[in-house]
Amino acid sequence: MYIPKADGRLRPLGIASLEDKIVQRAVVEVLNAIYEVDFLGFSYGFRPGRGPHDALDALAVGISRKKVNWVLDADIRDFFSTLDQAWLMKFLEHRIADKRVLRLIRKWLGAGVIEDGKWSETPEGTPQGGSASPFLANVYLHHVFDQWARWWRNRRARGDVIITRFADDFVVGFEHQGDAKRFLHDLRERFARFGLELHPDKTRLIEFGRFAAQRRSERGVGKPETFDFLGFTHICGKTQDGRFWLRRTTIAKRMRAKLKWVKDQLKRRLHLPVPEQGKWLASVVRGHLAYYAVPGNIGAVAAFRDQARRHWHRALRRRSQRSRVTWKRSDRLAARWLPPARIVQPHPDVRFNVRTQGRSPVR
Repeated sequence: MYIPKADGRLRPLGIASLEDKIVQRAVVEVLNAIYEVDFLGFSYGFRPGRGPHDALDALAVGISRKKVNWVLDADIRDFFSTLDQAWLMKFLEHRIADKRVLRLIRKWLGAGVIEDGKWSETPEGTPQGGSASPFLANVYLHHVFDQWARWWRNRRARGDVIITRFADDFVVGFEHQGDAKRFLHDLRERFARFGLELHPDKTRLIEFGRFAAQRRSERGVGKPETFDFLGFTHICGKTQDGRFWLRRTTIAKRMRAKLKWVKDQLKRRLHLPVPEQGKWLASVVRGHLAYYAVPGNIGAVAAFRDQARRHWHRALRRRSQRSRVTWKRSDRLAARWLPPARIVQPHPDVRFNVRTQGRSPVR
């Protein structure tokens, strides 16, 4: 089975049988408890109690508190489909002594994919769609990236370095441009050794941080560039009193895609009773707010709610050529069913301090 990616390509999805899903879930729960002792603090993806907002908080606090002047926004090309299975098994053998568990994992990796009734081998990568895939990806990157990046920061860096990784998506901040360039060069060599490659079009080193706007203005090169991470565009902003503020807004492309999906779904629900439509749309808006309603992003979440309301109004008017759904009635329906746009996520510093209790999250 294939699902579309944002760039138009297709991503293979491996759907395990029910029996395999049960066994994978049980094995992963046991192995998670073992590996949680080993995994590092800046790794957040697919780990218990470490969601995307925890990663976003850590990144925001790191950029605000540390001396970050340069940011490496990196993307691993086709990570899940190019992961080297031989290296993965070597990494697992470091920690797992039970041959039966290792044999099970080998079978999952070598299960292959059935498409249109034809079986095809998967000599590389880990099939997405199973419970074991995210865990195995974390083990691979723990050995290939996390431990190496911590060593590089402690032994090679001349200034501050912050690291935040969520699954195969990571951001690294540097105090010095020289450190950033050396890290990027060494990272490419490190990845090549283990069969990975940074995407040339999606990996960028940009000037970013509290002094980026001033320095770029002095050189006459315009405003600092932005970078995307976990659904948000990160921007060098300022508070009302002129202090640096890391502003985060919904990625415009993602919001347009989500609104297009809302419009299509409303067409499918065209002739359902209005209360059923209202309950469904309310759940969509509520879910959007739960993720994107972070401090400083009220404009984007309000725009999403308003545009969703407009799509609903147009859908209701299509129900009949003699529709009497005026904008006034549409406003009453929105007030009745749609939750108001408001900030629901706390400030990054608040949640980060509570979670770490004043300790560094990096072990």
